[in-house]
Amino acid sequence: MKILVTGSSGFIGFHVCKSLNKRGHEVVGLDNINDYYDVNLKFARLKELGISKEDATDFNQKKESESLKDFSFIRIHLEDRKTLDELFKKESFDVVCHLAAQAGVRYSLENPDAYISSNIVGFLNILENCRHNRVKHLVYASSSSVYGNSKNVPFETSERVDRPVSLYAATKISNELMAHTYSHLYGFPTTGLRFFTVYGPWGRPDMAYFLFTNAILRGKSIKVFNQGNLERDFTFIDDIVEGIVRIIEKPLDKRLEKENLYKVYNIGNNQSVKLTDFIHTIEKTLGKTANKILSPMQAGDVEKTWANVDDLINDYDYRPQTSLKEGIKAFVDWYQSYMNSD
Repeated sequence: MKILVTGSSGFIGFHVCKSLNKRGHEVVGLDNINDYYDVNLKFARLKELGISKEDATDFNQKKESESLKDFSFIRIHLEDRKTLDELFKKESFDVVCHLAAQAGVRYSLENPDAYISSNIVGFLNILENCRHNRVKHLVYASSSSVYGNSKNVPFETSERVDRPVSLYAATKISNELMAHTYSHLYGFPTTGLRFFTVYGPWGRPDMAYFLFTNAILRGKSIKVFNQGNLERDFTFIDDIVEGIVRIIEKPLDKRLEKENLYKVYNIGNNQSVKLTDFIHTIEKTLGKTANKILSPMQAGDVEKTWANVDDLINDYDYRPQTSLKEGIKAFVDWYQSYMNSD
């Protein structure tokens, strides 16, 4: 298949591109490489995909990978409707895996415009192009943040999600509603994936596990919000990617027979882990103890996440395989290698 992966210099998008390419698909990666976090990490991911920093810097110029067959990259803003239209018309994608978005719950409190521009306007442009260019399936990123401060755990996709506690969450709920509308009106399949806290090698430096590892190794204090009374469904990147790829590759025949064009899944580890236990696992892996500063709950944050993934198990035989100990070790090994590579 020919697959467009947006957000290809991002954490999840990078890994999805690698996996799809390895499985023999023709992949076009798209990203705007914004500076929400260190762009050098984004360029380093692209380098792993055979795209040099020099080639990745120019906008609107499709570049072929120097090391991977059937992988190419183009730097585009999702809001650039004209260039996006031209790309879709030229490439004739079979599937679009839309992972690009302005990320971060807390940052949405500081820069709301970026979320409307990228997550709403950008998503509309993706939907319009899927509609007009006969894309067979749109798989897109949603988020566990849509559940807000729900006390009904584990989270079920049948639960109401009309009480977001951050603008980021509100944009993800909007994406799901927009996808539902387009599936209903124009008859093309859309699948939303509500990601639960994803971690692993090449992860985002604004995420807690990255910040904790960095601080502990440098002997600095870490902030532990809500006095440490937080729980998360931490999910290793390989398990996330396996789920995404299964959804992209599996034929939609049975689903379409039921006229089930629109679908949303939770994708997570199917269990909730206390933040203090997560930190303890990092400490044991590093062989160092963290100096913890217990802090109040942050605005826009939630106390607990826990994914019910029964639908994914039933429809795609999705079964997370990676233990917390294994996942943290893989991240720490990568982190130490990456930080010492300069």
